[in-house]
Amino acid sequence: MLLVTGGAGFIGSNVVAALNDAGRADVAVCDVLGNGSKWRNLAKRQLADFLPPAELQAWLAGRKLDAVIHLGAISETTATDGDLVMEANFRSSLRLLDWCTAAGVPFIYASSAATYGNGENGFEDDWSLPALKQLRPMNLYGWSKKLFDLLVAERVAKGDKLPPHWAGLRFFNVFGPNEYHKGAMINVLAKRFDDLKTARPVQLFKSHRDGIADGDQRRDFIYVDDVVRVIMWLLASPKVSGIFNVGTGKARSFRELMLAGYAALGKQPNIEYVDMPGELRGSYQYFTEAKTERLRAAGYNGGFTSLEDAVKSYVCDFLDRPDPYR
Repeated sequence: MLLVTGGAGFIGSNVVAALNDAGRADVAVCDVLGNGSKWRNLAKRQLADFLPPAELQAWLAGRKLDAVIHLGAISETTATDGDLVMEANFRSSLRLLDWCTAAGVPFIYASSAATYGNGENGFEDDWSLPALKQLRPMNLYGWSKKLFDLLVAERVAKGDKLPPHWAGLRFFNVFGPNEYHKGAMINVLAKRFDDLKTARPVQLFKSHRDGIADGDQRRDFIYVDDVVRVIMWLLASPKVSGIFNVGTGKARSFRELMLAGYAALGKQPNIEYVDMPGELRGSYQYFTEAKTERLRAAGYNGGFTSLEDAVKSYVCDFLDRPDPYR
């Protein structure tokens, strides 16, 4: 049996789908569904169990698992409840790490590109203690993820016991099916899809930085299918441990993202640029781009989907269909 925490969420439900497609029905999910439509992310899946986070430690007692894929977290970059974020993102991760260590169970967990802050020190996934200590996350979420990376790296440096196989994954700007419950954190392509389909203009932020054109703010957009491939590869690669960037290694602009969406629908672009809210300007990232050399050096050769192909798949196979769920 495998455990996927956050398995009803965006990346987690896509991982569950891949495990089912690989013939694994023995998948347990730990998550909170709430009163919305998040349950639809798992409506087509087969599960061995589903449990709320409050019951996780009791559920784990004496259990044998093939692996734990820990994706559950408060991932909103605008979160402000420090106690809640630390319990969900740090303390719960620590409890799972300790359990996997004691039980000898492989442990794959979600870190985040938010640990890099504004990127002034680059996006190199050097997880040595000196490198980690130099990172300056810009929000509570990124800080909580950095703290856990530091804890793991400290144990490695001291030679302390860890799970037999472990990996932390710094996800960059992941987009794709089953992200619809994320509210304000949903990718801008899905957020503006109704505008793309109609005559309404798609609004993007103006640039407030010299030398960068409106809409040319850039992100390392990675399709969720590529993220899942990395996780599935890690599950099959017990000799690979470490903290790795999970991005394409190629930054693309928000304008290019929207142009790809228009192209997928066969429509003429209609983009207008609006002022960025004042409260965002001081903390807004203008550029992210993963360094992927460590992941490739570890043996990953699955490649990454181009932005245009990823957007076409997302639009034509999901967003533009009556049932957009995987």
